[in-house]
Amino acid sequence: MDRGQLTFMGATICVMLTLHFTIKLLTQHLTSWKKPKEQKAIVIIILMAPIYAIVSYVGLLDLLGSKPFFTFLESVKECYEALVMAKFLGLMYTYLKISISKNIVPDEIKGREIHHSFPMTLFVPHTTRLDHNSLKLLKNWTWQFVVLRPVCSFLMIALQFIGMYPDWISWVFTIILNISVSLALYSLVVFYHVFAKELAPHKPLAKFLCVKGIVFFCFWQGVLLSMLVSMGVIKSTHFWLDVEHLQDAIQNVLVIVEMVFFSFFQQHAYSAEPYRSYSSSGSGDKKNE
Repeated sequence: MDRGQLTFMGATICVMLTLHFTIKLLTQHLTSWKKPKEQKAIVIIILMAPIYAIVSYVGLLDLLGSKPFFTFLESVKECYEALVMAKFLGLMYTYLKISISKNIVPDEIKGREIHHSFPMTLFVPHTTRLDHNSLKLLKNWTWQFVVLRPVCSFLMIALQFIGMYPDWISWVFTIILNISVSLALYSLVVFYHVFAKELAPHKPLAKFLCVKGIVFFCFWQGVLLSMLVSMGVIKSTHFWLDVEHLQDAIQNVLVIVEMVFFSFFQQHAYSAEPYRSYSSSGSGDKKNE
């Protein structure tokens, strides 16, 4: 087999492994369906890995397909990423028993200090107190990406469809989305630190790393590959494959491999065991009654 065939075989195995781990975890949750509000969010989050893997696999199979088609595939993936961000924040609110629409801070944690880091200190004080407004600000910092990502995706598809998508516009979108996703991830980090004590029983750091890791690796490795192509570090030696399509192929392969590790790590971060335990304790309580 040549390198292309080996690549496709390896990619196929990786996608199958990702689907195996995801279906296994999904089945465990569905058979321990005790807290629908929490578990619906978890199901949406754990489906992120196979969606990324499948989209990248389709892109790898049809590598020489039309650019608008690939942009559409990437947009589907990235819009789902925005949905995952929203669901992750909603899951944290559910754990804390805080209404995501009202942002009512419980009295026992009201006034807790929030410490901001540079460059956010250019726009907000270094130290603020947790209240209704500061909690709402953290939520809005996450939700701006949830709104902006689909809007940018629609504009990117529309501009490519009408043939008005030069490189400088691509970089403008990259910069805008880079700032947007960084702000969203930053707000989730601050949220975690503020409520670390209350969220501790739910393994929030592992859950957050699953989401952040997928977003971080996929976004930044794409930016890095674009820079390497621009600097001439990545060059195509194939007469039928130009450097742009080679970049897409490398990105797709990297994503497919990474999703295996993330889907495996999700077994721990989003385990269904707490819901099984909840079921057992609930049954025990009824018997005691």
